[in-house]
Amino acid sequence: MNDLLDWLRGRGLEVVLIVLGSVLLARFVGWIGGRITDRIDATASGSDALVRSEAAKHRHSLTQVLTWVGIVLIYSIAVFFVLDRLGIPITGLVAPATVLGVGLGFGAQRVVGDVLAGFFLITERQYGFGDVVSIQVLGGGDPAVGTVEDVTLRITRVRSPDGEVVIVSNGQIVKVVNLSRDWARAVVDVPVPSSADVNRVQDVLRQVGQHAFADERLHRLLLDEPSVMGVESLSLEEVNVRIVARTLPGKQFEVSRDLRARVALALSREGVSLRASAPSVQDEALAEDRARTGGAA
Repeated sequence: MNDLLDWLRGRGLEVVLIVLGSVLLARFVGWIGGRITDRIDATASGSDALVRSEAAKHRHSLTQVLTWVGIVLIYSIAVFFVLDRLGIPITGLVAPATVLGVGLGFGAQRVVGDVLAGFFLITERQYGFGDVVSIQVLGGGDPAVGTVEDVTLRITRVRSPDGEVVIVSNGQIVKVVNLSRDWARAVVDVPVPSSADVNRVQDVLRQVGQHAFADERLHRLLLDEPSVMGVESLSLEEVNVRIVARTLPGKQFEVSRDLRARVALALSREGVSLRASAPSVQDEALAEDRARTGGAA
């Protein structure tokens, strides 16, 4: 009993202090990392998490990874100190640790692959916090599309437009489409009847682009005036005229929606329909049938 009390007063107390100190230090590192990322977000883009510099995105992701690595190192070192205070020889654990490491190396190849992929993903600045991405994973299926909320050495967390959280292992990523690198492009295809005056339609679209660029709300989202690319495709019934605009990263969807509304209103004023005016074969057959039956349904 006395030996136990002596041990608790000596090494037992040291073990408690080591555990308590490691927990407090890990919390402090996490707090520091959170403060740094909050400051990066505040100085980079104010209240908008999508529009930020590439350097800010990289610093945000790097800070998160370094914070995670620091916490892991703190707890790992604490474990060695605790084992030493408990009288367990660390040198005697080298051989079992080697065998365990080899076993984990074979059994945890996927985890190691995730960590290596995450390391190159962050160092190469493929994407970062706040980027709008489309991630294709191994095995096919629908890609994960949304805003990057977290990037670590092992996983990437994406928030979809519907508010769903998609977690992707970095080692399973085979293709990444970054929709918000440096700048984005809003593309609007306008289908008009083939009988419409295409030159007049293009003039109307140019006026729409000029008015949109002059609008104070859209001007801060556009990098230059929207331009009309001309006829993109044509068929017997309709002609597609394309208008494009360079926007701030992540703002192409908002600009596209606004341009579509402006185009629809402008063409409506000009008397141009957005649907093909030529009747389809099914409509012609239905009309002939109704004419033979005297208009009966």
